[in-house]
Amino acid sequence: MTSPLPPTVPDQLPDFRNLGISLRILLSINIVSGLAAIAATDNFSDAGQRFMTDAALLQPALLMVLALLALFRDFLKSLPYRQGLMVCVLLVLGSSLAMRAVMSGLYSASLNGYLRVVVYALALCWMQFGYFRLRGRAMSPLLTMARLQALQARIRPHFLFNSLNAVLSLIRKEPRKAERALEDLADLFRVFMAENSELSSLEKEVALARQYLSIESLRLGNRLRVEWHTERMPTNAQIPPLTLQPLLENAVYHGIEPSIKPGQISINIFRSRDELHIDIRNPYYKEGGGHHAGNKMAMGNIRERLALHFDAEASLKTVVGNDYYQIHLSLPYRPVTAAKPTRKVS
Repeated sequence: MTSPLPPTVPDQLPDFRNLGISLRILLSINIVSGLAAIAATDNFSDAGQRFMTDAALLQPALLMVLALLALFRDFLKSLPYRQGLMVCVLLVLGSSLAMRAVMSGLYSASLNGYLRVVVYALALCWMQFGYFRLRGRAMSPLLTMARLQALQARIRPHFLFNSLNAVLSLIRKEPRKAERALEDLADLFRVFMAENSELSSLEKEVALARQYLSIESLRLGNRLRVEWHTERMPTNAQIPPLTLQPLLENAVYHGIEPSIKPGQISINIFRSRDELHIDIRNPYYKEGGGHHAGNKMAMGNIRERLALHFDAEASLKTVVGNDYYQIHLSLPYRPVTAAKPTRKVS
């Protein structure tokens, strides 16, 4: 039996416009610079002075490199990994040497000085890109897809059985409604079984969430009330696939099913500047018979995928009130890029 996952993971350059990536580069290079200053001197006082002297050249060069890498991010992403990596190294070398020439008044203009800059720049490139390559493999979409498939496999069997029973009850009375429910159920499970490793449009995710809630409303009836606030929703935003549906499944399972009284799930999706916000609120019962013990798997999976795609720029927070449970997602607003037109071959 062959594995569904490819044996190798394709390497790719990091997103140089991501705040978390930039902070990691700044912090790690300054740490290395500090350790190098300590190793090159006999005491901490001299090491501090050496670090400050090196920082006068390092910091401007580092900021210039980060600015150039962010500026040419899309171009670098379009290149094969090895070519993109070579262009990045050339940008780092060129920026470092240019900054060294500009600050020649503070440093000697000897050949050894320039060679030292080249050696340091190459060593730091090897360290940084090696780290991001290992990190990318550890958090690759292919490995995360395996975790996602584990999440999909845990979809409660009684959801399928109850949905089918609800459809059966409608076949004679409302055949069109039953047919529409079966189509929604088929679409839902088709998405569950697909390889969801890339970002998806928010419009598609909302449509999928509406289909799921429509199926649940067949068996829960008036007990399930849904309130959508999508007036300020950017339909072209990108989010990790299957983000809304597991959260709404939790909201139904933990907020609606434990009570015989009607309950309301509120979904508010809006854009604020360059951030996309998603709020989901459902009823909360302190004595829910252990219902709230199952939240951690879906939450952990979604947090992993947010970190994979957006690093430190995305977050998932929960608030537990006296009678409500609220989830707030915050992630960068990234519009769906238009597909390049393909040339017709006659």
